[in-house]
Amino acid sequence: MDENVKVVLSGLDELSPRDLYDMLKLRVDVFVVEQKCPYPELDGKDLDALHLRLLSGGDLVGSARIRKPAKTDPAARIGRVVVSPEHRGKKLGDRLMVEAIAQCERLYAESPIKLSAQSQLLRFYESFGFVPVSEEYLEDGIPHVDMQRPAVLTTE
Repeated sequence: MDENVKVVLSGLDELSPRDLYDMLKLRVDVFVVEQKCPYPELDGKDLDALHLRLLSGGDLVGSARIRKPAKTDPAARIGRVVVSPEHRGKKLGDRLMVEAIAQCERLYAESPIKLSAQSQLLRFYESFGFVPVSEEYLEDGIPHVDMQRPAVLTTE
């Protein structure tokens, strides 16, 4: 794992225009272009989310989105987990997940953590304590499975 990677957690309003551009470009480059999946990347959920970014030498090498629990769903959510194609094979996906889980547990300790996993990454997410909670389904033409990790603290 690259020790020179800096972890930055920011709300949308804390991102500079260039930081926001870099993050959205990475997501579009991977999720829309590389995966050949035209879908609305700008989904309105970034506005109230926290954005976890991995920076190496000032360059964005990975990011993930953290959404707080909602009234309709008491779980925190991790999504838009992405590593730059030029930086794959360096365990940065692992680093992103460890950091994202740590932030969710710090901020929302009484909430489980959910994510929507591409089916091909099921084992990757299981290695972080997530378990499938749905049958496989298609999201934008790509097989996915909903997964959940239990809360650190329980209110019982």
